[in-house]
Amino acid sequence: MFKSLKEKLNRTVSKLSEMVYSKGSSGNIGDTTVEEKKTDSLTENSEKGEVDKSIGFFDRFKITKTIKRALGKEVVLTEEDVEEVLEELELELLEGDVAYEVTEKLIQSLRDQLIGRKIGPQEDPEEVIKEALKNAIKEILSQKTINIYEVIEEKRKRGEPTVILFVGINGTGKTTTIAKLVYLLKRRGYSVVLAAGDTFRAGAIEQLEEHGRRIGVKVIKQQRGADSAAVIYDAIEHAKARGIDVVLADTAGRQATNVNLMEEMRKIVRVTKPDLVIFVGDALTGNDAIIQAEEFNRAVDFDGVILTKVDADAKGGAALSIAYAIGKPILFLGTGQGYEDLEEFSVGWMIDKLFNDKKK
Repeated sequence: MFKSLKEKLNRTVSKLSEMVYSKGSSGNIGDTTVEEKKTDSLTENSEKGEVDKSIGFFDRFKITKTIKRALGKEVVLTEEDVEEVLEELELELLEGDVAYEVTEKLIQSLRDQLIGRKIGPQEDPEEVIKEALKNAIKEILSQKTINIYEVIEEKRKRGEPTVILFVGINGTGKTTTIAKLVYLLKRRGYSVVLAAGDTFRAGAIEQLEEHGRRIGVKVIKQQRGADSAAVIYDAIEHAKARGIDVVLADTAGRQATNVNLMEEMRKIVRVTKPDLVIFVGDALTGNDAIIQAEEFNRAVDFDGVILTKVDADAKGGAALSIAYAIGKPILFLGTGQGYEDLEEFSVGWMIDKLFNDKKK
């Protein structure tokens, strides 16, 4: 997951760290640690094809990992020190489907944090640079979050169902994502009803019914070609009459260029007055997902995003970019094929995936 983006960021950390160590070297050979000497010896011998057989692979790996490096003097980072590496990172991020404005903001944040930064002998340059990257990513993902469970609880106190409407283009996995959210909500003790509002696509109603049967929730439907807004309205009335906590409403996938379907979507929002409108985007489409989200946001001003197929997304550009580009938070990520494969998104989760941190 996010393999390419992760490699790019960690390569930047490594390059900048090496530059700091080089600039801050004391030049004293006597400062070399025992572990470094052992590793140097191993490197020299391996280059000659003479590896000490008495030292196993994992021992050699351990020696390498336990090298202790320290600056011989304080280093002050200059623009000249960091600019070349940051320019390389900028190009790599753009190639990795990170949106232009997001790339520019991240690079500028790194410049602001690093240029003029003093790194003392007691500090770890790698950690200093990694922290700057984390801060830059946190700034990009600083949108106001929505706690879907707080929204449900607030409506529950008033004896009303929470209505959540899902929108997006064809093929993003919208219907399956709705089923995953049903599964998650039921595990938290909420009652749910589904509204088969996609009356346009052949087989859409049957697909939602099958999910409902497997998970154990009722699906409110009409025949194919029926008024989508009317179907969802019926589901809301059903939920009110039976004290059901949540209505999850499917809609037909549509391209923003399809004027009639986009107008129908606006009508659905006007008639059903959902508490939340969620855009479902495909992480694998990269910058296209961002463009689609912007178009849907202009049409209905949705509240948040669920990104699907994140488990197969090596680049990671959409996950890093979409929230900043549209100013709306990512709520969940689809991370697999099973009903349980819906991950609540947080900045800490993203940082953990990119830098392998244990803390969130």
